[in-house]
Amino acid sequence: MAKQHKAYKFRLYPTKEQEFVIRKTFGCVRFVYNKMLAERKETYETLKENKEEWKKVKHPTPAKYKKEYEWLKEVDSLALANAQLNLDKAYKAFFKGNARFPRFKSKRHKQSYTTNVVNGNIQLLDGHIKLPKLKSIKMKQHRKIPSEYKIKSCTVSMTASGKYYISILTEYEKEIESKEIEKVVGLDFAMDGLFVDSEGEKANYPKFYRLMLEKLAKEQRKLSRKKKGSSNWNKQRIRVAKIQEKVANQRKNFLHHKSKALVSKYDAVVMEDLDMKGMAQALKFGKSVADNGWGMFTSFLQYKLKEQGKQLIKIDKWFPSTKTCSSCGKTQPMPLEVRMYTCSCGLNLDRDYNAARNIKKEGIRLLATT
Repeated sequence: MAKQHKAYKFRLYPTKEQEFVIRKTFGCVRFVYNKMLAERKETYETLKENKEEWKKVKHPTPAKYKKEYEWLKEVDSLALANAQLNLDKAYKAFFKGNARFPRFKSKRHKQSYTTNVVNGNIQLLDGHIKLPKLKSIKMKQHRKIPSEYKIKSCTVSMTASGKYYISILTEYEKEIESKEIEKVVGLDFAMDGLFVDSEGEKANYPKFYRLMLEKLAKEQRKLSRKKKGSSNWNKQRIRVAKIQEKVANQRKNFLHHKSKALVSKYDAVVMEDLDMKGMAQALKFGKSVADNGWGMFTSFLQYKLKEQGKQLIKIDKWFPSTKTCSSCGKTQPMPLEVRMYTCSCGLNLDRDYNAARNIKKEGIRLLATT
């Protein structure tokens, strides 16, 4: 039996006292992270020409700072330990060339901390969850966590509008058997509507951000006219944050439903391995690309397919899906403004539908070679 992991996210409703402790923990985690980073950065600047010596250096731990800053002892020690682990990961990613050099955290960063299960310090109760330093905190648990799932860690976070959430990471044993692939679908990314599939169906993404853009701009203008840091400025900041969070939640909900529908219907989903950031910059489609959340949709598809032993197949981004006739295989130039694919063989199709059919064919070809 292989070990699997699954996270569950729920809304928290802390009391004023619990809220104070949570915010204090955010601050302490950020403080410790920045302190450790500052020391590491200084050491790195001194030894960056000698990587072997750098690897031998013993880096500071949160325990070092507790002697000088005793108030660090008032928050969850595991949250501080995880700050060190996160910094270690950031450095490893940098040295592998997968990320930029670690940067200092500010209050503008996502406010969160992670704690681990040790000797029953985290427990699910009826409508509550027991957490270190917080005792029992009210939680809206809209989904049941199976009793055989073992809780590994919890991440407490706060949104810009002041709402609190907890992400509970669980571990369970399950042997996932690879499903025999019978039904395959190809998806072509569509700027206007998320995707078109190889059956001619469109996702019809509602463009939540675009729909809310006028209202958001109006509230942001109000915010810009208020004195930063004042009571009225903070109230208006929360109004703006609530609009942004509503858009994000609507998008996430839509993408969950669409990905679930595809996974229920097909054994394999084929798509192009697109560089969305590069596409947004090159084609100046920043808002459109950010609005439909293709990257999030892809990750949802990936884990949902994996859970059921199904496959997500990514084909080369340079595969000429748009230029190729899905009927006869001939290729021709296809400028962005041309929305119909017309071929000398008699094919006359919507360009995205034609591309989706080609993506499906290429996916089936790749499956046959593995």
